[in-house]
Amino acid sequence: MAERIVIVGAGPAGLRAAERLRELNYDGELVIVGEEPYRPYHRPGLIKPLLTGRMRPRDLRLPVLTTLDAVWRYNTRASHLEPDEHLLHLPGGEEIRYDGLIVATGAQARHLPGAPRHDPRVHVLRTVADAVALQKTMTRSRGPVAVIGGGFVACEVASAARSIGRDATIVVRGSSLLRHVPGEDFSSTVQALHEANGVQVVTNAAVHHWVPQPDGIAMHLTTGQVVFAGCVVLAVGSVPAVSWLRGSGMIIDDGVMCGPTCHAIGVRDVVVAGDAARWPNLRFDSAPRRVEHWLNAVEMGRAAAANLLAGQESAKPYTPLPRFWTEQHGMRIQGAGTPALAKDRIQLASPAMVGRRVTGYVTNGSLVGIIGWDTPPAMLKWTKELDEQTTKAMRLRLSHRPRSRTPAPRTLPGVRMN
Repeated sequence: MAERIVIVGAGPAGLRAAERLRELNYDGELVIVGEEPYRPYHRPGLIKPLLTGRMRPRDLRLPVLTTLDAVWRYNTRASHLEPDEHLLHLPGGEEIRYDGLIVATGAQARHLPGAPRHDPRVHVLRTVADAVALQKTMTRSRGPVAVIGGGFVACEVASAARSIGRDATIVVRGSSLLRHVPGEDFSSTVQALHEANGVQVVTNAAVHHWVPQPDGIAMHLTTGQVVFAGCVVLAVGSVPAVSWLRGSGMIIDDGVMCGPTCHAIGVRDVVVAGDAARWPNLRFDSAPRRVEHWLNAVEMGRAAAANLLAGQESAKPYTPLPRFWTEQHGMRIQGAGTPALAKDRIQLASPAMVGRRVTGYVTNGSLVGIIGWDTPPAMLKWTKELDEQTTKAMRLRLSHRPRSRTPAPRTLPGVRMN
């Protein structure tokens, strides 16, 4: 039988994994199973470019950088997995045998209990279909746009609404926006940026009662306030799309638990990439975490593919330096590393000017993350410094770990490379 690698998930992680397999001269059959009916697309473009009408869905398609010669299964949702038998189950009783499997199913929008999701004016934003539906509602409605949540998606949607002249309100349960980034200075600066651009920010509030009306939706908040909107976006986070793996033997608590090399724990010949993966980034420590950033999906897809071909015993740990960015009200905010691990902060550049500020996030005297405001040159400099510091710290930390005997190299059974 011919060798076959199956990739479940047709987003950036799945696409770049497929490309890496071919770059490494894998010449077996390649099957890509995607739940959406679209080619892989640039997900960050769903918010401002698509919502404001600057781009159409087809403009967001990702380029394919090499000849894949793959079988694409669009609009197909994996139903369950039998890893001992190397069988992937699809709807209708279809089975696909695999020699190697890459799980890249990403994440899905978290739903808010009690929200009237049946109302066409209430949206989530995760897919092209979500963005198109939201854009239509924003075009047809007249009232303000209300966003429930305080993360990056919530902030970017509010920014997009203001850029097309719509009133916008953000309702956040916590005391600040983007509270997962340590330090009140960052959150307060983001909130001030939004308020300076006409966004109403309501903190320490939740929707107590929803009242749909003919011309919009009234939301009674726990603070006693009433917010009225013609369009509501639920941006309360995401959950990894791994429920189809129940019963597979994998650990799927907040994503698929993986080892440092992206191999899923508890099964053989399965690697995971992107938002669905929870793994220890040894650059920082040994705690498994998920990283929901666009660049991580791309880089992890490539690393997972290479490690699948190498085999678990010969694979290399995936130790990236995470990078992310967001644009809000014309301000480009860039980050690198893992600021959430920090215990202290220092100003690295121009602390007096928000538009040129770079903040360093420090643990035990060492940088673990940086965030810059509209200052790409300084970010390039400090990202290089952060990379060097964390690489050195990782090597020092790993050199003190007890060494184990290395087993003989093993490649994926049955997979042929030229």
